Amino acid sequence: MLIIPAIDLKDGRCVRLRQGRADEVKVYSADPVQTARQWAARGARYLHVVDLDGAFQGKPAHAALIARIAGAVAIPVEVGGGLRTDAAIAAALDGGAARVIVGTRAVAEPATLKDLIARFGPRLAVGIDARDGLVQVKGWVETTGTNAAERAAAVDALGAATIIYTDTATDGMLRGPNLAGVRAICGAVKCHVIASGGISSAADIRALRALDQANLAGAIVGKALYEGAVELGELMAAAGG
Repeated sequence: MLIIPAIDLKDGRCVRLRQGRADEVKVYSADPVQTARQWAARGARYLHVVDLDGAFQGKPAHAALIARIAGAVAIPVEVGGGLRTDAAIAAALDGGAARVIVGTRAVAEPATLKDLIARFGPRLAVGIDARDGLVQVKGWVETTGTNAAERAAAVDALGAATIIYTDTATDGMLRGPNLAGVRAICGAVKCHVIASGGISSAADIRALRALDQANLAGAIVGKALYEGAVELGELMAAAGG
């Protein structure tokens, strides 16, 4: 299982939000490029970069900065936030992203998702953000009536290679992941699943592994690393290397 440090961008800085709330922001670095270099130096094998301003605005706001991050490290970088057009997706990939994440658009335009998957293949992941089992969109400010596991199954049927599942209620809370939610998503699909939200310790990683879901490919960790609650090496060891 991959342990993937998160770099969330707001106003050009590396921040974390509590449950995705734009009014509950904490700044951890004024130099996200250096932050990326530090995670790579500590052994990270993948980075998760989110353009928070882009997610709220509906279009990329940090394209140039993300390109600099991707160019500064020798490990793959996945990018999400505001990628709601073909042009924005292509630009992110051309800018150095190894993989892009579509969330809001995948819900708003399900008819186009199959075409996106066919065009971009494994370089496109589908983000499913959910609270109380229901999908959220537009930077988590809107909750739909769509069941997350059902949505995951539909995305999987279209041929998606990877689903990134974030439980928004646990995100940034340092209280552990929604294990039942992760199990439900993994059980609904055959594609790879990356879990996000609430992971704060090596014990949380062991609990995820204990779900015994072969398609659980990774876990995204943010606040716990930035707050020093756990070291990246500890999480990687718990994940199996």
